[in-house]
Parts: sequence; structure tokens; C-alpha cells
Amino acid sequence: MRWGVFGAAGVVFVLRPEGELPVVMLQRRSMWAHEGGTWSCAGGAIDEGETPYEAALREAAEEVGEIPPNRTVLGEYVFAPANDWSYTTVVIEVDEMFGGSVNFETDEVAWVPVHLVDTLSLHAGFAAAWPHLRAIVGHA
Repeated sequence: MRWGVFGAAGVVFVLRPEGELPVVMLQRRSMWAHEGGTWSCAGGAIDEGETPYEAALREAAEEVGEIPPNRTVLGEYVFAPANDWSYTTVVIEVDEMFGGSVNFETDEVAWVPVHLVDTLSLHAGFAAAWPHLRAIVGHA
């Protein structure tokens, strides 16, 4: 399913607690969302004139709440199944945990150790992108 005339974008937030393995923020999608009940990153359609980065941050703020100001872009992965549409996932490191269910699209937010992400029931698109995203997290 393709969502957004101008493509779509999402964001994986990464936190590296001192002395611990990295964790990533995931959202459990509500039953009102595509593939409801699965885990994925916050994201959605890119608006006209937005960059994927801008859209990813806007969508995340709408779905999981205010994003901490101290953040570093680690990389991005672009899934482009067609010439006229793509989904860009931006990987951003933050320095504090945040997030919650702030609208109907999100049932739950969790900070998950990177090595446990594969054990969750993942949204199909996120599951396909996860190996690429995990590599970005690991190389940072």
C-alpha cells in the first residue's frame, strides 16, 4: 500500500544509554492504521514542499509527541518500489527517552533493544527495511 502523493517518510529514533546497548523507539500501530497491531516507526505522507526529513519529524511529532531538540542524523534508507513513489526512513540519535501515544494512529510506544526488534510482530514494510536501518544504527 502506498500512502502519500509525494511519497512517505518515517523516523527511527536511537538512544545509546551509557554502558548499555542501543535502543530504538518503535510504535505499535493502532487498528485504524495500515497493518494495525504491528510495530513500526512513526511516519506518514510527505506534504507538498516538504523534504523526507521534515515530513518524518512532523509525522513523528504528530504520532508520538514532542521530539527532543538535541538530535543527530545517522543516515537514511530509501525504499523506492516505483519511479514515482518512495518511503524514506531517517535514523536519528537522541539524548533522552520520550514519546507516547498522542493520536489515534499509535497504540503504544516502546524503546526496544536493537537485538530484540526482530522478535516483535513488525509491519511488513518496516520488517523489510529493518536490516538496512539496523546497519545504520550499528555503524554510528
